[in-house]
Amino acid sequence: MERTVDGLNARGIGCGDRVAIVLPNGPEMASAFVSIAAGATTAPLNPAYRQPEFEFYLEDLRAKTLLLAAGDDSPARAAAAALGIPVLEIRTEDRWPAGVFDFVTAPTGAIARRRGIAGPDDVALVLHTSGTTSRPKIVPLIHSNVCATAENIRQTLRLEPADRCLNVMPLFHIHGLMACVLSTLHTGGSVYCAPGFNALKVFGWIEDADPTWYSAVPTMHQAILARASRNAGIVERLRLRFIRSSSAALPARVMAELEELFGAPVVEAYAMTEAAHQMTCNPLPPAPRKPGTVGIAAGPDVSVMDAAGNHRAPGEEGEIVIRGPNVTPGYENNEAANREAFTAGWFRTGDQGFRDGDGYFTITGRLKEIINRGGEKISPREVDEVLMDHPAVQQVVTFAMPHPKLGEEVAAAVVLREGAEAGPGEVRDFAAERLAGFKVPRRVVILDEIPKGPTGKLRRIGLAEQLGLGG
Repeated sequence: MERTVDGLNARGIGCGDRVAIVLPNGPEMASAFVSIAAGATTAPLNPAYRQPEFEFYLEDLRAKTLLLAAGDDSPARAAAAALGIPVLEIRTEDRWPAGVFDFVTAPTGAIARRRGIAGPDDVALVLHTSGTTSRPKIVPLIHSNVCATAENIRQTLRLEPADRCLNVMPLFHIHGLMACVLSTLHTGGSVYCAPGFNALKVFGWIEDADPTWYSAVPTMHQAILARASRNAGIVERLRLRFIRSSSAALPARVMAELEELFGAPVVEAYAMTEAAHQMTCNPLPPAPRKPGTVGIAAGPDVSVMDAAGNHRAPGEEGEIVIRGPNVTPGYENNEAANREAFTAGWFRTGDQGFRDGDGYFTITGRLKEIINRGGEKISPREVDEVLMDHPAVQQVVTFAMPHPKLGEEVAAAVVLREGAEAGPGEVRDFAAERLAGFKVPRRVVILDEIPKGPTGKLRRIGLAEQLGLGG
């Protein structure tokens, strides 16, 4: 860690400076996140982004440098060049221990504004969160936020130095960064960083890692279940103490099948970026786990509030709200969003639900229009803006469509300009050239007119049902 911070300082990067990280999943990505955050601000980005997306995020984040693997021809490199942002390259060698890397880029001689190790109020991590506006919000998380979350997860899962986590989550996402990497390192345990998730390879990784637990989104759990019968020998030798699920609703059937297959309890957690991940979690045995709920408060204070700011009684529905040392101080440069998100010190999650008499929370719906595609959060208006650049498109509304495995999928309704011609495939291809794959609409419906609400506004909620799109 000190070596990385010294290396950053020698290249003019110090506390408060933002380092955009575009690395593939693996131990170097994990160690880069932790070690760079110790002396600068990390901004992990999805390697699947296209150049226009990288340009937006790099500029919006005010990145001082972009971290890439030596020789990587990622479109992020061209995006950085277009913005005049220097690239900082790292390398690793097979003979080095996992996670060890060295800087390739020579020291610049520039002097960092603030050298050395960051403090508890310095920003460790910045991530964008999708919202219902066209511009994603920037969520800064200070060191005290992420350290609080690491301790919350340690306590909730009763992690010990002997535990080993298998990480299959992307490390540009709060789930993998906090639940799998930081909580494990905080505990003194070990983490096996897989190169992403691959249903065909996951049992090989499980056998190699010999983990005591893993955390994933429901679609990954379902893929593991689908291939379990081909890997019965590996399953029998496992020593899993528990399995964790987060980032999307876990079907009760999947939970039961996982527990039957692995002979280990499955705990579902409720989390979000603004909370540095974990907010609630079903507890481990001997405490009861309630399928269909997201468990009890697991670190921060959690309550249910009505629109006027009054706290609701058990059984009464309202908006889930949280407060605690893990919660972001507020969105960056977005006072309007902060006024809307915070009420008397409580952060409004945008999720609707209730708690029962035992303190277990159930999420009943989302107040926001974010599309939750298997744990990936997508801003509909971001997709709208891309599709509106198509010369044949006059009007577009992107919305969530039900999907049997992902929960939700991206769909778009399009009205063409008079006299223009374009088919659904052409519109999808146009989007695929400008958006990461998970944001590209799987269904494009060409309409003469998009249904509107009583005030004339285009409505996303309920549009899939209205158009007869069941998945």
